[in-house]
Amino acid sequence: LQILTNVDLFHMGQTKVTVSTVAPTPQAFMKFADAPCVLAWSVHAANDVLRKKLVPTMNKFTTMDLARGLIEALLTRPKRLRATMLEIALVSGLNDTIEAAEEMAVLTQFIKDSVPGAKVMVNLIPFNDIGHDTYRTPSKDSVKAFQNVLWERGIYAHVRTTRGDDENAACGQLATKKLKKNGKLMP
Repeated sequence: LQILTNVDLFHMGQTKVTVSTVAPTPQAFMKFADAPCVLAWSVHAANDVLRKKLVPTMNKFTTMDLARGLIEALLTRPKRLRATMLEIALVSGLNDTIEAAEEMAVLTQFIKDSVPGAKVMVNLIPFNDIGHDTYRTPSKDSVKAFQNVLWERGIYAHVRTTRGDDENAACGQLATKKLKKNGKLMP
């Protein structure tokens, strides 16, 4: 990160580089507290039961424990680096509901209120269809409704544009295609 954000080498500003983590522990954020970049948390859901379904490795810490770890890390950073992104891969019928959006709004507001000067944005990422029976791309209407819940509460939410899904080359699709070819796609 020091090399990427060295203006004499790559001319990339610190606020143009983002490091994302699923945050297996609250302390994981502190590893990046001094990093010259924007911190992003692949949270996927504010509800612990739902988040555990989407992030099976989350078994020891609650979402609020992890949020407090992010807050602690943000509070140690200079104000210009207190920007953070909450990332949510929206999956049809799982975390693309109004209820999930309302829970995310509460979590996001908690983080904003806890960190003076923080810029918190939510990055909504429609799941790329990989041919799995359970995990499906959400409808455009459900993505828009989720985004609107956040906007109505004064939370900036951006919908990531998917690219490559028409050629089965979007995030997650290439590896899945190879697994299907080898007959190893897990249910």
